Amino acid sequence: MESEYRKVLDFLYAQLPMYQRMGAAAYKTDLKNTLDLCSALGNPEKNFKSIHIAGTNGKGSTSHALAAIFQTHGYKTGLYTSPHLVDFRERIKINGEMIPKEEVIRFTKDHKNLLNRIQPSFFEMTVALAFEYFSKEKVDVAIIETGMGGRLDSTNVVYPLVSVITNIGMDHTEFLGNSVQKIAVEKAGIIKKNVPVVIGETSSDTQEIFLNKALECDSSIFFADNNPKYYNTLIESDLIGGYQQKNLLTVLQTCDVLLETGYEFNTFKIADALQNVKSLTGLRGRWDVLKNSPFTVMDCAHNAAGLKEAMLELGKQTYKELFMVFGMVKEKDLNTILSVLPKNAHYIFCQPSIPRAKNAHELYKEALHAGLRGEVVESVSEAYNKAALIAKSQDAVYIGGSTFVVADFLSGN
Repeated sequence: MESEYRKVLDFLYAQLPMYQRMGAAAYKTDLKNTLDLCSALGNPEKNFKSIHIAGTNGKGSTSHALAAIFQTHGYKTGLYTSPHLVDFRERIKINGEMIPKEEVIRFTKDHKNLLNRIQPSFFEMTVALAFEYFSKEKVDVAIIETGMGGRLDSTNVVYPLVSVITNIGMDHTEFLGNSVQKIAVEKAGIIKKNVPVVIGETSSDTQEIFLNKALECDSSIFFADNNPKYYNTLIESDLIGGYQQKNLLTVLQTCDVLLETGYEFNTFKIADALQNVKSLTGLRGRWDVLKNSPFTVMDCAHNAAGLKEAMLELGKQTYKELFMVFGMVKEKDLNTILSVLPKNAHYIFCQPSIPRAKNAHELYKEALHAGLRGEVVESVSEAYNKAALIAKSQDAVYIGGSTFVVADFLSGN
């Protein structure tokens, strides 16, 4: 069965364009393929309740935290996220358990002619697989995370109980627009008629866009960080980092909204869920502390806003010397990202093993111009091994710059 599963994955990766690996060549500008796929499958997305989550940063943590809360309350909970770190099946889970390999094999075999006819992207195919699986397994609720943007994202065919937009930052500007206002318009595309929407972070640059879209859709709108109920509240969780407080506040506001739709949540169960998000859902790579001597952490922050938050968290640590195992993908705003990185660190620049990866030698040269110092060790695993070799017990090692650096580290690439 393992060899058959590998063949199925090889088919999917070879035949269907995948944005995470290829970039722009796989980007679609409409929902036609997803709508056609769902129609051919009997519209499985209509057979379960859902919560739809978009945002520049934090949507993965928010999705997993909400899933943990529903699981703790006894709901059969689907969770769709992207990208995966090690195993493709991480994208599709029920109650923290990955979709069985047999289901991936069955879906691809049963619908091979359909996939060949429609020629969906990798992401479109995966969304259809998730929806059919959640429908087949009769989940009580599914937490659905967008891949990129919102309005044209393949997941935007669900009609959820509540829409959630965590925040807006500058990322994927080549597709979503070169300003936070344009990006906000794309994210606001997940707001549906008469469906309440939660905004995680209020910004004067984008607030009016969300208010107008909510008004247009007759949707009630809630700004989580403006809720006096949670002012000056420290929310305890195994999701560590000051920036996670913003995500957790968004989660609690979403639960408050869901109370109005008939769900009942127990305060103690919510607290228990938030302290066990990782074990309940299998979340990895969000301020993931690997060891304390030397302090070693990996993090999936991959744009300027996310990395700025991660560097603030890193600045709270006590260490003698800092080693940064760092790599990126090509299309990011390199100058802005380099400007938020610490200059008093030793960088080991590396290159994640995907076609979109930024060449490590080019990254090194541009980093030198930004006042950063270091060296190049191309593979992520070798770069980490170099850092681990020279870092002493009182030092710190950070592994990140891209989700795919973390993925390669976990995979040993």
